[in-house]
Amino acid sequence: MNLLILLIIPFLTAIGILAVNGLKQVRTVAFIGSMIQLCLSFYLLNQYHIVKELGDASIMLFEQNHAWFPSMGIYFHIGVDGISISMIILTALVVVAGVLVSYGMEQLHKEFFFLLILLSLGAYGFFISLDLFTLFFFLEVAVIPKFLLIGIWGSGLKERSAMKLALMLMGGSAMIFIGLIGVYFYSNEVGARTFDMLALAQNGISKEAQLFFFPFAFAGFGVFTALFPFHTWVPDGHSSAPTAASMFLAGISMKLGGYGCLRVATFLMPQAAEYYAPVIVLLATIAIIYGAFATMMQTDLKYINAYSSISHCGFVLLGIGMLTKVSITGAVMQMVSHGLMTALFFAAIGMMYSRTHTRLVAQLGGLLKVMPFISSIFIIAGLCSLGLPGFSGFVSEMTIFVGAWQNPNIWYRLATILSCASIVVTAVYILRAAGSSVMGPIKDDHFLKLEDALWNEKLAAIVLLSGIVVIGVAPFLLTDLLSPGTQIIMEQLLK
Repeated sequence: MNLLILLIIPFLTAIGILAVNGLKQVRTVAFIGSMIQLCLSFYLLNQYHIVKELGDASIMLFEQNHAWFPSMGIYFHIGVDGISISMIILTALVVVAGVLVSYGMEQLHKEFFFLLILLSLGAYGFFISLDLFTLFFFLEVAVIPKFLLIGIWGSGLKERSAMKLALMLMGGSAMIFIGLIGVYFYSNEVGARTFDMLALAQNGISKEAQLFFFPFAFAGFGVFTALFPFHTWVPDGHSSAPTAASMFLAGISMKLGGYGCLRVATFLMPQAAEYYAPVIVLLATIAIIYGAFATMMQTDLKYINAYSSISHCGFVLLGIGMLTKVSITGAVMQMVSHGLMTALFFAAIGMMYSRTHTRLVAQLGGLLKVMPFISSIFIIAGLCSLGLPGFSGFVSEMTIFVGAWQNPNIWYRLATILSCASIVVTAVYILRAAGSSVMGPIKDDHFLKLEDALWNEKLAAIVLLSGIVVIGVAPFLLTDLLSPGTQIIMEQLLK
C-alpha cells in the first residue's frame, strides 16, 4: 500500500471543504473524507496482515524514502508497523466521530471543519514518519489548529486556555527539538549525519549523549501526554475546547506524546531509558494517584474527564517506564483504549451540554429518563474508564499491571500496587458522577422537553463504542498486531 494516500486524502478533504459553501455541503465533504480515511486505515491493517503472513520480517512495512533536504540528511521516510497502524486506526475512528458530533456547528463552519481535518493530517504524518525531522514537522502541524479551535470556538476562558495550551505544547516542542538535534549530532553514524530512525537505532548513540538528551526528548513528548508536572494545560484546554476539539485533544493529540516517548526517546536511547526508568515510574505513579484524587474534587463533567485523562495517561508512562514487553504492549493498548474511551466521554458530555446548557453535576440529574441513549453512552464510557471487564479499559490496564509486576524491583512493584489502588478512586468518582448526572429524579423541569441523540450523534457514539467493545472482548486482535513492534523495541533495550 502507498502510505502517501493517508496524507493525500485529508489534504484533498481540507481543500474540498474550502471549495464548497453552506453548512450541509461542508459537513458532507468532511464526513465523506473522514470515512475514506477510516476505510483506508482498515485496508492498511488488512494489507499488513497479508504481508506478515507471507513471511515478511521487515521492521517497517510499506516504506518509502524520498529526498527532502539530502544535504542535511533529511528524507521524507515513511513506513508502518503494528504500533503505528493501531494509532492510525484510532485517529481515523476519532476523526469520523468528531466530524459527526460537529454536524450542528454553524459558527465559521468551513474553517472549523478545515482545522479538524488538518489535525488528522498532522496525526497521520506523525505516526508514519521514520525520519525525525519529518516526524517533528507533522507534530507541529497538529499544534496550531488546537490553538485556533479553542480560541475561536471554545467556551469559558477560551483565550486564556488556548494560549496556555499553545505555550505549553510549544515548550514541549522546543525540548523535543533539542533532543532530536542531540540524537542527530551525537549518533555513531560514520560519514553523513542522518535523521533516519532506523539508521540511528542500528548505529547507536553514545551513552553519554543518551543520558544528556533523553530527558529533553522524553519530557518534551511527555508534555503532550500530561507527564507530571507538565500536565497543567490539560484541564483548562479540555474544558474550554468545543466537543470535537476535546475529542481530538484527548483521543489523538495526547497519544502523539506517548507514541513519541516510546518510538523516539525509548527506542533510540535505550540505555538512557533504563537509567531514567525509576524517575519515569515515579512521575507516572504520581500522575496516576494525583489525577485520580484531583478528579474526585471536580464538579464540572469536562474537568472530571480532563483530570481523569491525566491519571489514565499516567498508566501509559508507567507501562513504558517498566521496560518489559508486556508492560510496553499494555502502554500502547492503553493509548488506544484511552483515545476511544475519552473521546466517547467528551462526545456524551458535549451532547448533554448542548441540551441542558450546563456541565455542573449538581445541576444535572434524571437525564436517563429523557435522554436514554446519551445517558447510556455516558455510563458506558464511565464503566470503561473504571476498568469494567468486557471493555478496553480493563484489558489495557490489566496488561500494564501484569507487565509492571514482571519487573522484580521492589520499588517498581510498590508503584504497581499504588497504581492498582487508584482504580478504587476511579470507581468512586465515575459512579458518583454518573449517579448524580443521569440517574435519580429530574432536577430541572425544562429537562423534560429535551430530545435524545440525533442520528449523527448516535453514529458517532457507535463508532467509538465498537472499538472499545472489540478490544475488550477480543484483545488478541490488538496484542497480535502490536507484538512484532514491541519485540523490536525490547531487542533494542536488551542490546
